[in-house]
Amino acid sequence: MIDLKSLRENPQRYKDGCLKKGFTAIDLDRILRLDEQRRKALTEMESLRAEQKRIEKDLGPQIGKLQGAIKKAAGDDERATLTAELDAMKARPAALKAQVTSFEQVLQEIDPQLHALLLEVPLPPDADVPVGASADDNVEIRRWNPPGFDPAKSFEAQRGFRPKSHIEIVRDLGLADFERGVKIGGTRHYVLTGDGMRLHQAVLRYAFDTMANAHGFTPVSVPVIVREEMMVGTGFFPAGREQAYHIEESKRGGGHDMFLTGTGEVGLMGLYQGEIIDESRLPLKLVTLSTCFRREAGAAGKDTAGLYRIHQFDKVEQVVICRADEQESRRWHKDMIGFVESILRSLEIPHRLLQCCTGDLGPKNADMIDIESWMPGRGEVDASGAPSGAYGETHSASRLYDYQCRRLNMRYRAGGDSGKGETHVCHSLNNTVIASPRVLIPLLENHQTRDGRVRIPEVLRPAMNGQEFIG
Repeated sequence: MIDLKSLRENPQRYKDGCLKKGFTAIDLDRILRLDEQRRKALTEMESLRAEQKRIEKDLGPQIGKLQGAIKKAAGDDERATLTAELDAMKARPAALKAQVTSFEQVLQEIDPQLHALLLEVPLPPDADVPVGASADDNVEIRRWNPPGFDPAKSFEAQRGFRPKSHIEIVRDLGLADFERGVKIGGTRHYVLTGDGMRLHQAVLRYAFDTMANAHGFTPVSVPVIVREEMMVGTGFFPAGREQAYHIEESKRGGGHDMFLTGTGEVGLMGLYQGEIIDESRLPLKLVTLSTCFRREAGAAGKDTAGLYRIHQFDKVEQVVICRADEQESRRWHKDMIGFVESILRSLEIPHRLLQCCTGDLGPKNADMIDIESWMPGRGEVDASGAPSGAYGETHSASRLYDYQCRRLNMRYRAGGDSGKGETHVCHSLNNTVIASPRVLIPLLENHQTRDGRVRIPEVLRPAMNGQEFIG
């Protein structure tokens, strides 16, 4: 959620941000009008309450004084005048209470509208993010290739044989069973078998251990079935709601509905919802390995075969919660991307970094860097049936500043252990460390051999019982 005070002070920044991100239906002027009405009603209500308290404090002695004067009144006219004054005095608190109630009703009408509208306002992109309409306008930052490999040249020209797609590899080596996966769960489901399952577990464990052991991240398990407020708090609702699986417990007598998460980020960020963290504990560096679920709504006809676009997968996710400092957030963004690049290099997977343009950031990101891995089995197919190869997204690194933490009411207290320091809304960042089985596509396709086997990268061999090849 955006900072409403910041919107008041600089509405043009948010209007420009909506335009750059493509959120043209957001009515910021209406938000500002509602905010003004709310603040005016709140000021009036607080003034009336203050007057109500003052009157109630002074009322007893004044009533007693008037009652005494009535008893001593010289005649009926004086008594009637004093009695009318007494009745008016007794009625005043009730009149003030009625006025307070009327303003409370105004606030009760405004608050839900204002809150719902604020949830839809995107975080403005950073000034150095290139302006663009969609992923087609993303800008390549850099590439990395293992020695002796150049994606600009055909796989066959460099390796001496035509590459198989990962679908062919898993079929020939018995690494996955798509037919039985579909039988069990429907379209976009799969079953990993034999060395396919072992490779899946090996790469996840390698990534998880690297983050915990080499980079000092705290391992955490998180629920993958969460309350709606966790999805709202992390910015996945209301935008993106169609991508989540909905468990309608309320229709079965449960207290509230639940949702399956599409990333461990939801659980990691939800850990500290509503809490004030001591500044000395920051940054919080958290890593989890969780099963993720995505409906892939709107992806009909896209990558329907294979392991690229599926409904269920496992992901190692890293989250950093830090102080409210832009430069610190930027440093962590760079470091987190570096951790992932190091892992991909150790797996000998060619990859490139893309700077996402404003139109591809989504509502919650000030900046986002995607990492795409080279997949020889993707791309256009030539007349002989050989694929050209293409990059496919495997990672995404987001810088969100206070957007999530404000929605989650997550703050930190400055000033050490005194407990008296000022509180600030935290900043947060997240980044995919590894997502499998999608990462198996570049692993299998880049490391396939002429004789139909797959060479296992050295860093994964300890978890693969020391074997050098699959097949």
